[in-house]
Amino acid sequence: MLTVKRVYKAPEPGDGTRFLVERLWPRGVKKEALRMDAWLRDVAPSNALRRRFGHEPAKWKEFRCRYSAELDAKPESLQPILEAMRQGDVTLLYSAHDTEHNNAVALKEYLEEYLEKTSRG
Repeated sequence: MLTVKRVYKAPEPGDGTRFLVERLWPRGVKKEALRMDAWLRDVAPSNALRRRFGHEPAKWKEFRCRYSAELDAKPESLQPILEAMRQGDVTLLYSAHDTEHNNAVALKEYLEEYLEKTSRG
């Protein structure tokens, strides 16, 4: 199972492998306090895209499209997540306040679509 969770929520046993998918370190979180398996900066949206989006829901569709294009251009950055998903549950950690319009949600949707396409052959 692939889930998303704010970094400020406590880890749970069912989280599985936990990946921080932010380009910048989350404010107010100490590295030793965040139980994560890896920090995958390369799967996060570029700084330019992140600034352009600015967490504005009206720009969500455009953000997802541009972010998908960025991920398409660097498929190798997805490999740690895809490998962990073959082994079990994965949680994508994000720091945004908006629980519906953030890069972890967009990445989860991208990965689900990617897996659906590749499973069909």
